[in-house]
Amino acid sequence: MNEFQVPLIQALVFAFVISAILNYLIYKYSKNINLKRNEKEKRLSTKLIPPFGGIACSLAFLISARIIGKADDDFIFIGLFAVIVSLLGVVDDIYNLKWYIKLFFQIILVFYPLYNLNLFLNIESFLGFDLNNYFNFIGSTLWIIVIINAINFIDNMDGLAVAVTGGICLQIAFIANYLNQYKITDISLLLFSTLIGFFIFNYPPAKLYLGDSGSLFIGYCLGFISILFNWTPSGTTIYTSFLNPMLLIFTIPLLDLLIVTLHRIKTGVSPTTGGTDHISHRLLAAGFSEVKVLATFSIYSICCFTLILFSIISNGLIAYSALFLFFTLFAFAFIRARRMEILD
Repeated sequence: MNEFQVPLIQALVFAFVISAILNYLIYKYSKNINLKRNEKEKRLSTKLIPPFGGIACSLAFLISARIIGKADDDFIFIGLFAVIVSLLGVVDDIYNLKWYIKLFFQIILVFYPLYNLNLFLNIESFLGFDLNNYFNFIGSTLWIIVIINAINFIDNMDGLAVAVTGGICLQIAFIANYLNQYKITDISLLLFSTLIGFFIFNYPPAKLYLGDSGSLFIGYCLGFISILFNWTPSGTTIYTSFLNPMLLIFTIPLLDLLIVTLHRIKTGVSPTTGGTDHISHRLLAAGFSEVKVLATFSIYSICCFTLILFSIISNGLIAYSALFLFFTLFAFAFIRARRMEILD
């Protein structure tokens, strides 16, 4: 039986349009929903803005992935679970679930598709032992959960999560296209188009937030895309089958997660408690406007991606130099951000 499918460009336009429409409907009809605030958490904004943009994005992405010409069953299966993760985020946005309850469901919703589709990072091969892929599945589950929560952490200012994750989508698409992995290219661009449809309502000053429904969904999709990416290094590359360049693209959310976690542990605050100690908040405290913060993150992201790209397309001294500069830039950003004052 022939299935209804459309070319990539049409699917991207469709993803943008349906995302914009669904987000508008969410914005229009969720204004009067009473949300339960966590009084122990410090937030940048005290405005009652609907945090349900994520559910619109997840639905738009799933529908678009279903009609794209090069979609396959793996993407649809993962997309269905991404919607379930988004629904978990909706429940959390309304009822403020305990962190261990969210973690429990995250583990289940990540591990089952990995195991069912036989997807994993080959950690066992890198470490030189064979546990019949059990350690690979555990490590891959932890990796995706870290990405999910890192994206959740970066969603702390108007437009920031979309600016950061949208950049990650484009970077993944560029590398995947360069390495002839067109399915990864297509699905990354679809996710980007979906996010742009939401960005209309999230650009400062935001009318709609992603909420946990959105940040969990985006982190889930990007985490799985990073594992679906088939890195098969040649004899001249500086990377290995496990240590592939796709893992380096998540620099910004992982940097923010590291900064915030270390600060909260140092000050005796639970890392799972919301606060205004993120990198974006520290930049605001230094006098940056929200738009300037977005520009700063974008410039840093472009610089990191340029170095990653040079490390892929080059070999020998140039590749090692690019990777050295990448980690030097990361270390500089880490030290500089750690020294900045937090936002009161």
